[in-house]
Amino acid sequence: MAESILEVENLRKYYLQPRGLFSPFKTEKRIIPAVDDVSFYIKKNETMGLVGETGCGKTTIGRSILKLTPVTSGRVIFNGTDITHLTPSEFRPYRRQMQMIFQDLDAALNPKMRIKSILTEALTVHHKLSEAEINHRIEELLEKVNLKKSKLSSFSGELSGGEKRRVGIARSLAVGARFLVADEPTSALDVSIQAQVVNLLKDLQKNLGLSYLFISHDLRIVELLSHKVAVMYLGRIVEMGLAGRIANAPRHPYTRILWSSLLKKKSQEATQVPSDQHDGRWGVFDFERSYSGCRFAPRCPVYEAKGNPAICSDPANAPKLSDIGNGHKVSCHFPLE
Repeated sequence: MAESILEVENLRKYYLQPRGLFSPFKTEKRIIPAVDDVSFYIKKNETMGLVGETGCGKTTIGRSILKLTPVTSGRVIFNGTDITHLTPSEFRPYRRQMQMIFQDLDAALNPKMRIKSILTEALTVHHKLSEAEINHRIEELLEKVNLKKSKLSSFSGELSGGEKRRVGIARSLAVGARFLVADEPTSALDVSIQAQVVNLLKDLQKNLGLSYLFISHDLRIVELLSHKVAVMYLGRIVEMGLAGRIANAPRHPYTRILWSSLLKKKSQEATQVPSDQHDGRWGVFDFERSYSGCRFAPRCPVYEAKGNPAICSDPANAPKLSDIGNGHKVSCHFPLE
């Protein structure tokens, strides 16, 4: 069994939201559990896909792992060391081993710096290198990410979306990262460019032994790139297991809805039949409502089909993430067969 490079234990990140100006309770603050009791591990040379709707807490988990967002409680263990409460100076040696490929590279790449300066800064922030060593390392990085040398003199605004992604990956590798949080690395890219980025990530993992937390809305890419997948809903993981089992034999109603929507989209693309705007009776959930029992119950077709059983709305019986065999875990009172 491969050794774990990352372990997340009972991670919580709560935000406080002030009440409205005219609320009788305006002095009180509402607690928003962006991440609520999340646990998982990632082995060395492994990719874990993290999927779910916008606002479910995926990016917050990634940022919390890298200490870009302070956690409310829980532990993050990297390569055997609990890094949760390390000071910035104590965490610095680990910072170069853990990096993030940001979704918005227009914001993440300094528009006033040329690409060579961006890579040089990454190379020298943790290492003292001569100019010759810097130039040699930059050439190696360009080769690894398949980026032309002529792009070194360009500003980030002069690059295509795919080229910006390659620069973002190269910058992460420049500091010596072994674990990468890839936050929507294929978003806003053409399908052909998405395939190139996915193949690049797979090649780098094979050649450098990298580990990824791969955050994405694109279920096709998640299934292709990930070894295992965790499905999030309103701050919690509701299902987790091997990518093939999650895609082809989901046990949580929410997971089945996600992947069935992908299959329907593929069918519609093949037949060129427009989607039914009235399809999907489960609709959009009101994220402002209070949580009680199973958070998915108000949208769950199984809950409705069984006549709204009380156990699903009982605050004292919120479903736990339980192992149903072969490392497949699901959080549901009535898991699908």
